[in-house]
Amino acid sequence: MLEIEDLHVEVGGRRILKGVSLSVLAGYTNVLFGPNGSGKSTLLMTIMGFSGYKVTHGRILFNGEDITQMPVTERAKRGIGIMMQRPPNLVGVSLENLVKVTSKDKALASGAAQGLDMARFLERDVNVGFSGGEIKRSELLQLEAQNPCLYLLDEPESGVDLVSIERVGSKVRELLHGTSCAGRRGRAGKAALVITHTGQILDYIEADRGYVMCNGTVMCSGNPRELLQEISKMGYEECIKCKLKLTTVN
Repeated sequence: MLEIEDLHVEVGGRRILKGVSLSVLAGYTNVLFGPNGSGKSTLLMTIMGFSGYKVTHGRILFNGEDITQMPVTERAKRGIGIMMQRPPNLVGVSLENLVKVTSKDKALASGAAQGLDMARFLERDVNVGFSGGEIKRSELLQLEAQNPCLYLLDEPESGVDLVSIERVGSKVRELLHGTSCAGRRGRAGKAALVITHTGQILDYIEADRGYVMCNGTVMCSGNPRELLQEISKMGYEECIKCKLKLTTVN
C-alpha cells in the first residue's frame, strides 16, 4: 500500500531525512522506533503532504500511485489519515462540525464520541483546553470519521495516563483490525505506520514489522517486539552502530 523510496527531505533548509526507504503492505501494521530528533515525525508529516516538508529526492507511492507532489487534501481523499503527536488548536471550529464534515455518516459523531467518552467535547473548539488524553481521543474520533485505508499514528500513547492508554489502545486496535477498506472484516485493506517510543501501543495492536530510524535514515528492521527488547537492553547507540540483531518477519 505504501512504498517510500530513497526519500530525502528538508525542513527550513535543514536536511532531516537522508534516504529513507520502507514499505507497508495492505493489511499490515508497521512500527517505527527511534530516538528524539531522528526524523520519525518528519517522515509521517511528509507522507501526509503537509507544507514545509520539502522532498529533494526520492518518492512516495500509495497504492502504486506517485503522490510525492500531491497536496494533502488529495492524499486524504485517497485514504491516508494521520494522528499527530501535537495537533493544533482549531479556534472557532467545533469538534462536532469537524467530524460531520469529515465523515460520510452524519450520525457517526454522537455514537463514536460516546464510545471514546468525547460526547461532552463535541460543542467545544477542537483541542482547545483538552488534556493529553482528550487530544488523543479527539484525533481518534476524527480518524474514525475519515475511515482511511492507511493510518499514520505519531506516538498514540504519549501524554496519556494509565486509564486513558487502555481506551486509546483499544480504539486503535478496533480501527486497524475492524472493517477493511474493501468492506470486509480482517486484515485485507487497512494498514498502519505507527511511531512509538515506549512500545506500550504494542500491548494493544498486532504489529508485523519494525523499523529503527536514526539520524534521518532507517538503520535496521525486523520483528517489532524483538527490536523493542534489544533497544530496551542496549539503547539507541547500538542502533546507530547498526548492531541490532536483524530478524525475519514471516
